[in-house]
Amino acid sequence: MLDGETIKTGAPQVCDECHVKPLTRLAVQRSGAGYYVGTTCECGPYSRESGYYGTRAQAEAALASGRYGR
Repeated sequence: MLDGETIKTGAPQVCDECHVKPLTRLAVQRSGAGYYVGTTCECGPYSRESGYYGTRAQAEAALASGRYGR
């Protein structure tokens, strides 16, 4: 994981695309690579705070348990 890649490692406070501060409430997101725990901003997903999970249920369980680190 690189510095500034996640909220915990200092991701920018304002989105480069929509210029809005991202919502820091964590939620399950979906991408082509799978499900993950992340944050959003006005224009869509902002940060990926976890690795990828094969199912939404696995990602939701990780979020609920607090064990979703990268």
